[in-house]
Amino acid sequence: MTSSYQQQLDAKIERIRDQFAEYQPPALEVFASPEQNFRMRAEFRIWHTENDMFYAMFERSEDGQHKTVVRIDDFPIADKSINDLMPVLLNELKADALLSNRLFEVHFLSTLKGEMLVSLIYRSALNTDWEHKAKTLAEKLNIKIIGRSRGQKVVLSDEYVVEELQVFDRTFQYKQIESSFTQPNAQVCQKMLEWACNAAEHTDKDLLELYCGNGNFTLPLSLKFNRVLATELAKSSVYAAQWNIEKNKIDNIQVARLSAEEFTQAYNGEREFKRLKEADIDIQSYDFDTVFVDPPRAGIDDDTLKLLQSFKRIIYISCNPDTLYDNLKTLSQTHKIQKFAMFDQFPYTHHVESGVLLEKI
Repeated sequence: MTSSYQQQLDAKIERIRDQFAEYQPPALEVFASPEQNFRMRAEFRIWHTENDMFYAMFERSEDGQHKTVVRIDDFPIADKSINDLMPVLLNELKADALLSNRLFEVHFLSTLKGEMLVSLIYRSALNTDWEHKAKTLAEKLNIKIIGRSRGQKVVLSDEYVVEELQVFDRTFQYKQIESSFTQPNAQVCQKMLEWACNAAEHTDKDLLELYCGNGNFTLPLSLKFNRVLATELAKSSVYAAQWNIEKNKIDNIQVARLSAEEFTQAYNGEREFKRLKEADIDIQSYDFDTVFVDPPRAGIDDDTLKLLQSFKRIIYISCNPDTLYDNLKTLSQTHKIQKFAMFDQFPYTHHVESGVLLEKI
């Protein structure tokens, strides 16, 4: 596995260097992943046979027309705590007809802090007997369990885990809610946070962050700026971000529930938003010089790109090199790449995370 990991990493490095060569970036900083036990989430189908059940995944044929069931007894890329729990949990489920009956999928969400949330997903409704047995199992295994079936969600204790990420000499705590987006590779995520903080200069100005999620980057970046205005549209992520800000005792961040497009409209004075008034946010009171963006795979819309061009400094983290490349066609008209990084967030896949620091020409 070691040689195959290095080979796929080298191939990604070559691809990224070649793709962005026309923008004349500085030397690429490469942040590798651990080769095993790096993934903090794992999702499996449960496959039932006449006298057995096991974790399974599907492997597609090259033409994509056929799927083959692959039995999974261990999962080396997943966090060690997931691998340790998998056989223990499966044996407990097999031993109880109610807990195993019509069980369809099992999802694991683990943290470096040592917390574990397991979602058990069924093809039939869950009753109070199931709830009682699942609660007993959760206590026995010292895990959190959520039960799901169509139109039903049973939360036995919490619907989240708390993660701890180390950024230089400070530890930040994050609420990670089941089925909400979180970075899957926590160890590489810590490297991304440190890189972003190094890219940001200490300043008495303010930071704008678009697509802030649960505040993953917001919390450590807030230490570099006077104030931070972070935007996010998903309600569950805004709620988690607010919890994270309070839990980490940070007092210079405001979170606005706006999409990037809506923020652009508000900032340009094209629209007023009741959500901003209700949150007591005055956009015009901010003195921004830096913007941080970590957009979805589709990249950034044209109006928001125009907005970014007015900032002195842009820190851009991307989960899709193709859309970053396209967005740089616009941003490179006004800005030059000063730092260039690749983070191997998704080993053994073609996916790659990259980052650029852009400064105004």
